[in-house]
Amino acid sequence: MPKFFDEMYRDAAGTIRPHYREFEAWLAEQASEAITLKRAEADLAFRRVGITFAVYGNDAGTERLIPFDIIPRIIPAAEWAQLEKGLRQRVQALNMFIHDIYHAQHIVQAGVIPPEQIFRNAQYRPEMQGINVASDIYAHIAGVDIVRAGAGEFYVLEDNLRVPSGVSYMLEDRKMMMRLFPELFARHKVAPIDHYPDLLLDNLRSVAPSGVNDPTVVVMTPGMYNSAYFEHAFLAQQMGVELVEGQDLFVSDNAVFMRTTQGPKRVDVIYRRVDDDFLDPLAFRADSSLGVPGLLSVYRAGRVTLANAIGTGVADDKSIYPYVPDMIRFYLAEEPILNNVPTYQCRRKEELEYTLANLPDLVVKEVHGAGGYGMLVGPASSKQQIEDFRQRLLARPEGYIAQPTLALSACPTYVESGIAPRHIDLRPFVLSGKSVTMVPGGLTRVALTEGSLVVNSSQGGGTKDTWILEN
Repeated sequence: MPKFFDEMYRDAAGTIRPHYREFEAWLAEQASEAITLKRAEADLAFRRVGITFAVYGNDAGTERLIPFDIIPRIIPAAEWAQLEKGLRQRVQALNMFIHDIYHAQHIVQAGVIPPEQIFRNAQYRPEMQGINVASDIYAHIAGVDIVRAGAGEFYVLEDNLRVPSGVSYMLEDRKMMMRLFPELFARHKVAPIDHYPDLLLDNLRSVAPSGVNDPTVVVMTPGMYNSAYFEHAFLAQQMGVELVEGQDLFVSDNAVFMRTTQGPKRVDVIYRRVDDDFLDPLAFRADSSLGVPGLLSVYRAGRVTLANAIGTGVADDKSIYPYVPDMIRFYLAEEPILNNVPTYQCRRKEELEYTLANLPDLVVKEVHGAGGYGMLVGPASSKQQIEDFRQRLLARPEGYIAQPTLALSACPTYVESGIAPRHIDLRPFVLSGKSVTMVPGGLTRVALTEGSLVVNSSQGGGTKDTWILEN
């Protein structure tokens, strides 16, 4: 028996899981030469549309094609229904938490979360204290990273609430599969996801400032040199709204305006893909050329909506992650539907001691880290790497958390040697506005290196289409 859960095969004898039977029968009919040609066609098409991602530190260059695998990750309807329920619950609690800490702070007064974990957090923004945002929604778009481990249980690995990316790859992967293998969709009832841009636009329009009946929505990008610029341009185009940079916007009469060839146009909702620090040089980093001077003052007055809100990062920080189940109990009086991965907070003496004693078996992450950087994967590290990390932990224990090394589930994947299992995760996208909505699916990321557990695109991972089967 494999040590990890296999999404397609039930056991080492190769028994197919029921929801993969139709696909496996189709796959058995395909000639390997035909599949190779289809893979080459996909690469060429992705290169033409510019679907690339920056891989930092890669000597071969800063931009690379995101590898796309043609074997989909398939999830049956009943499993998805439970996942969706858990995601809605979690994101609702996270939004309530962010509103609370910038207002009455009931959760701190109740002693559920130590105050220093919030107010000394680098992502906490005192400028947001007391600001009322539209519909009390802070994380309008959340990308929640889900992994499957053990006997097939789902766990939340991370909550991405600042500027979660990857939804364009989810949509492009589906378009590519439908283009390459239309016959597959005739044989499967795959739930559609192509309405996501419409759902996103409706969601953004629903949280416009009060009194605005026909809101103008824009997507704000740091510019073409940002690693996710393709996604910014893609979403603006798909929603039919303007893609703007900070220099295209200005503040006047306590409102935000966009420069157009027809003159200034009032902007009501900004889907911003620019980090907090760079949004307003008058309020945050004075050296930022990416932001809009005076934006925070308009925001404070409730005359523009920012999605996601300033200060959401405090809720997706890895030092806050261990408390999310407690948030769900505190705000919703419910038990969490989705479990966290067991987590050791290295700022606690006994948990630091446990981590130091078990480094070869643990994954250790920086609390403010992202993208797979600044972490130790114990089982995949050399003795020297472990000892170097030990010194970093001893020097600044409060900067790290540790987790057991999960045997992430694997899905058959086309690699150079043929079809082989590779570890995967899933990032569904949850939209919060007047209601909580999501499309059935998400971005499945795959670690293409044999044995690797790091699926991040920035670390060389690839993507798969995610199929949610309809009953």
